[in-house]
Amino acid sequence: MNILILNTSELTGGAAVAANRLAKALGKSGVEVSMLVRDRKTGDEWVTALNDSFWASRWNFIRFVWERLIIFICNHFRRKPLFQVSIANTGTDLSDHPLVKAADVIHLHWINQGFLSLADIRKLALIGKPIVWTMHDMWPCTAICHYSFGCERFKKECGECPFLSSSDKKDLSYHVFNKKRFLADSKIQLVAVSTWLRQQAQDSALTNRLPVEVIPNVIDTSLFVPSDKEEARKSLSLPLDKKIILMGAARINDPIKGFEYLVKALSILKERKGEEDYFLVLFGGIKGDDSFLSEIPIPYVCMGSLSDPSMIAKLYAAADVTVVASLYETFGQTIIEGMACGCPAVSFDNSGQTDIINHLENGYLAKYKDTDDLATGIKWVIDNREPLRLKEACIRNVHDCYKESVVARRYIDLYRSLIIP
Repeated sequence: MNILILNTSELTGGAAVAANRLAKALGKSGVEVSMLVRDRKTGDEWVTALNDSFWASRWNFIRFVWERLIIFICNHFRRKPLFQVSIANTGTDLSDHPLVKAADVIHLHWINQGFLSLADIRKLALIGKPIVWTMHDMWPCTAICHYSFGCERFKKECGECPFLSSSDKKDLSYHVFNKKRFLADSKIQLVAVSTWLRQQAQDSALTNRLPVEVIPNVIDTSLFVPSDKEEARKSLSLPLDKKIILMGAARINDPIKGFEYLVKALSILKERKGEEDYFLVLFGGIKGDDSFLSEIPIPYVCMGSLSDPSMIAKLYAAADVTVVASLYETFGQTIIEGMACGCPAVSFDNSGQTDIINHLENGYLAKYKDTDDLATGIKWVIDNREPLRLKEACIRNVHDCYKESVVARRYIDLYRSLIIP
């Protein structure tokens, strides 16, 4: 069985990391797997890049800029939502690529920002080979947005798009939505990384006729492992006498990550008990001005962007609780990574994280956008009378549902069902 994984990048972004981890897990399970990307980061032989020459790189950059330019113009030259939407108007035709021809199954992941156009996806669908498309966000089932933020137009027909500040029923989102209608008649097998995301696909007029399986992202439990808390703190120069609260994100000040809700919850905790007991650790990038960090009401440190899994695993081991205050999470990668290291999580009872956190068993699900309840959840974990039981429940959940062999087996079974129906 030969599986080809397609993703815009090899390792940049959460979807890329998830696709790369899956490829490695499949390889360990005896599957012949290759990965075709636009942007390559390593020298791994099983990864092939379209940016394999200077001119190819320039041409792919032009495609990326062209898509963003069309969005910029149609959005009346507003930059704010420029990377919250994708229109897939340009890309690379891979239908004759040698890796595509050799594959038994073509497995799409995150293919935006000029990697594949809608026309390119349609050509792949017409080849006749089984196609699996793992949804890492809502884009496959909406017109142009990666998260709808409560907009439900995709359930019938997009138009008057809030991301475009549009009152036009036949705006850019309307036209892209109608170009995407071919999906409804395709034989693409969708995979959602959470139950919540599956529901979005089933509600969409574009994808409600397609089969959708729920298979979570994989985690390498040889990298994310429990370790001694005190030793982890010493190695990271973190305080030994504080309750450490951890938040990590690709971009900390991305509005979808809910940093303001965490700050409010910390203020509530400070009022209840005082700041001397708590210490906040942040890791991830910051876009633009970092003055928002001054709003944090307790002592903190920002570690910046981290790419070394062993360093990230140490952070989880050093922490008492991981807080994910996101408005939406299609999955919840930081929750899983933390749990694998024995660190319980607190999050809102909304979207993908509800698959991972079993309330009051391995973490706490707070009422959506309720900062009082978020603070209560943090305190519940930190003051838990059975911390060892809580830690063991986290680790057991990860090993039962998310480790490499478990997730790889579910995908292998799916591939086989498509190859031999």
